[in-house]
Amino acid sequence: MGNSMKQWGTIAAVLAAWWAQSAAAGRDSSPLKRILVLGDSLSAGFGLKSSQAWPAIVTEKLRAAGLTNFEVTNAGQTGGTTAGGLERLPPHLKRRVDIFILELGINDAFRGVPIATIRNNLQTIIDRVKARNPEVRVIIAGMQLPNYTADDYVFSFGQIYADLATKNNAVLVPYLLEGVGGDPALNQPDRVHPNAAGQKTLAENVWRVLEPIVREVAAGKAATSVQ
Repeated sequence: MGNSMKQWGTIAAVLAAWWAQSAAAGRDSSPLKRILVLGDSLSAGFGLKSSQAWPAIVTEKLRAAGLTNFEVTNAGQTGGTTAGGLERLPPHLKRRVDIFILELGINDAFRGVPIATIRNNLQTIIDRVKARNPEVRVIIAGMQLPNYTADDYVFSFGQIYADLATKNNAVLVPYLLEGVGGDPALNQPDRVHPNAAGQKTLAENVWRVLEPIVREVAAGKAATSVQ
């Protein structure tokens, strides 16, 4: 009887180990992919429900496209700056990041932060994300200042994003607010922050760039050089 109990115990232990290995293999065969959005009020959905912000709408688009093994972490913060983004970044790097969307800088520009400082902060953010996630795909959400002064600062600010995209083999959303900026029907009364309809347009602007990258990541394809 004692020997039989020991044998059954051994068999149970082997079966448990086999089940655990099989379960782990199943998880590894389709691991959850993470999209991290580091942004400001445009991503946080200022004045709206979190479900109305463009990262949440992009999540819905992922589900509708059958890309159910992706999750979106919205690290947008109202009033966010590039320096603040650097401070907020470390906790988000404790988990793997497969796709990184960087949407910061406009609040710096409104405050007149030097162009070199904005560029350096954004580059440092990208460097730190890549250091922890060498295979990460980077998307940069481009921004522009309202053209109320046609000076060098306005031009240089808009150029930051294209330059960073080229330097970092990243993909550029040319202008996140394309089709929304300046349109009263798509903005809240402050005419700065998109309303719910405007956020849907922002989601479309991002999705056009994000969708092919998501599909490549899902298929395990490496990034190609930006031309």
